[in-house]
Amino acid sequence: MKVVDIAPQETAVSFAGALEKIEILRSTLRWASALDREQIEKLLAQANGLRAEIMQLSHKDRFISASTQARTRAELTNAARRQALLDRNFVFDGVFGDNPALLECLETGEKAAPTELPVLIDGESGTGKELLAKVIHANGNRSDQEYVSVNCGAIPENLIESELFGHRKGAFTGATNDRKGKFESANDGTIFLDEIGELPLPGQVKLLRVLQDHEVQRVGSDQPIPVNARVVAATNRNLLEMARDGSFREDLYYRLSVIQVTLPPLRERRDEIPVLIDFFLDQAAELMDRQPVKMSARLRRHLLGYGYPGNIRELRNIILRISCLADDVADLDHLPPTARPQSSPSQSGVAFDLTSLSLSDAKKAAADEAEKLYLEEGLRTVNGNVSDLAKEIGMNRSHLQTVIKKHGIRYKDFRKPAQK
Repeated sequence: MKVVDIAPQETAVSFAGALEKIEILRSTLRWASALDREQIEKLLAQANGLRAEIMQLSHKDRFISASTQARTRAELTNAARRQALLDRNFVFDGVFGDNPALLECLETGEKAAPTELPVLIDGESGTGKELLAKVIHANGNRSDQEYVSVNCGAIPENLIESELFGHRKGAFTGATNDRKGKFESANDGTIFLDEIGELPLPGQVKLLRVLQDHEVQRVGSDQPIPVNARVVAATNRNLLEMARDGSFREDLYYRLSVIQVTLPPLRERRDEIPVLIDFFLDQAAELMDRQPVKMSARLRRHLLGYGYPGNIRELRNIILRISCLADDVADLDHLPPTARPQSSPSQSGVAFDLTSLSLSDAKKAAADEAEKLYLEEGLRTVNGNVSDLAKEIGMNRSHLQTVIKKHGIRYKDFRKPAQK
């Protein structure tokens, strides 16, 4: 049976045109008694082309939907804005709450994703800049193409040109064969230039030329190679200030920052912390093949009020650490030393962060701390014997064990060593 050629259309993609092509493919497959390899390859090529058109329609519709929603954003609650993102099948590899500053970033990323415009993401270290870059790639027209990540600060200055643009065999000592650069590898996809502020000035000049001309030259070659890569860059430095003092090219800054997104630090979106803690606890449990670790009341309270100079990355590392070191219940002593409270609550009393605790929460925290101190003193008195303490305070032994476990208390720590 002859495979019908589906002529490519130069007009705008429409649902009617896509449906017509689907019907042609269905009819071909329905009535084919046998297909040779050439016919299979032709059908496969048609199917891939059709998929690309459908993806283009999908992203286009989502872009229109996002733009429409933006007009009424002032009328929506933050929870409704978050739900609207999810309802539009917004691709996000992780979890997010309804913090308005973060929602602003995600909505901007969603609207920028279907375009070809360069995006510059700035923010403190650990705020999730690469995650947002992947979000832009996953929600764009190039989502089924390569995503290539480059850490500009990790490339030696004498190898920057080779890493980004490739080299020819024999171009320099050690160049034993031809090698594609990162821009060639990302052709038709997305290239993420992390720590762009660390790129030396000579590398900035060459990068600017690539962004302007959409072509690269491998080291040791005069042959220009066309490249078509979506550029997303990120930095934790103030590039505009660097441009003013001459350490970053101003023309490159404006070339990269057509769409600029600033991710807020975690301390400015504390309402996200409980969501992230639970997400990372489940993630750590899966990684370590264990049940999610429970946290004592004072540990959770401390994590909710902690400043997180390392932002989300630090929070994730903390959760991984306590999930590894704790048995069933994690407590303050499982934290890294740099993240522990400045002074022990049992010595200085309970401290509260008024910006993150209501009066009722503060009362509960004080009651929890008093209960923990009471149990610790009781265990110290009875030499760590839970049965004796249960009798002493008139509490069911199994219930007492549950309460002790909730606070992360190890009753064995209160047993005095046997006298020899």
